[in-house]
Amino acid sequence: MNKKIFITDYIRNPEIEQKIIGSAAQVHCLNSNDEKNFPEEIKDADGLLVWHTKISDFTLKKLNKCKTIIRYGVGYENIDLASVKKYGISFANNPDYGIDEVADTSCALVLNLIRKINLYNNQTRLKIDEFYKNKDKNKINDWQEEVIGLNKLTPIKRTSDHKLGIIGLGKIGTAVALRMKSFKMEIGFYDPYVARGYEKVLNIKRYETLKELASEATIISINAALNNETNKMINDQFIDSLNKDTILINTARGTIIDSLDVIVRGLKSNKLAAVGLDVLPQEPPSKKEILLDSWRNLENSLSDRIIINPHAGYYSSTSIIEMREKVAENMLLSLTGKKLRNIINY
Repeated sequence: MNKKIFITDYIRNPEIEQKIIGSAAQVHCLNSNDEKNFPEEIKDADGLLVWHTKISDFTLKKLNKCKTIIRYGVGYENIDLASVKKYGISFANNPDYGIDEVADTSCALVLNLIRKINLYNNQTRLKIDEFYKNKDKNKINDWQEEVIGLNKLTPIKRTSDHKLGIIGLGKIGTAVALRMKSFKMEIGFYDPYVARGYEKVLNIKRYETLKELASEATIISINAALNNETNKMINDQFIDSLNKDTILINTARGTIIDSLDVIVRGLKSNKLAAVGLDVLPQEPPSKKEILLDSWRNLENSLSDRIIINPHAGYYSSTSIIEMREKVAENMLLSLTGKKLRNIINY
């Protein structure tokens, strides 16, 4: 077993990958988020499996034996594809794991914010805390009256009265559309790369422009890939074009949103009723972010309208294993001279 495969980061025990790759190569974990800390033996790599570490020319020029680099996830903005091409290395991503998990997360955030579950949870906690602190029975007896009071700013609507606009109708966007149809809301999408007629298969509406989607939707779910077209797509101009009290969900890539300040301005102007973010422009976010301060402080009026998750939409005990197995199976194809799956042409 002379061949070597290196897992750059996140995974500390390669037992799943090694079991699949078997005697074709020895799998090693580098446990490094910085390519500049890779050991010299990286030059002996026959393949790299990459999670979040940025891979640039700094590393690629050392890979004299490397035939293949595979990313554990769907996106690959951390890989310098120009240099990958320059050195004749094949690159593939992993586009078909965790689809159900991300779609479920998108839908869960939509339903949570429509029904204001997060808001009621936070406000009920404050009310009960105040009751136990001051022993004021009225704070408990009138707690249902708060339902009406809390809905004066952004009135709660029946789910079937909403219009869901999906940005990006790939595997996950399609899964979101199919799930949300069960709730009888009108569903449309914007994705210029989806074949015409696909909307008829799903019985949903196609928006020809992002502006058209924004003008009609009351809920927007971002399920697009990150690229030059979608990077910073959600900016002040886009937010200004929304209907009042739109719900915005992002389970795709953080930098599709220009900045968290854009979200703050949207919430304060009530263009945004609420936001559910599984991804952020910077992860973890800077402590200087106004949105973060607003979210953390339950007494801040914006807090109830914000849900933030730690980029966890992809995860389940099943999907994490599926992800690692698919990547290892693909690397084994490369090691045994077979055709690589999910090759990114650049």
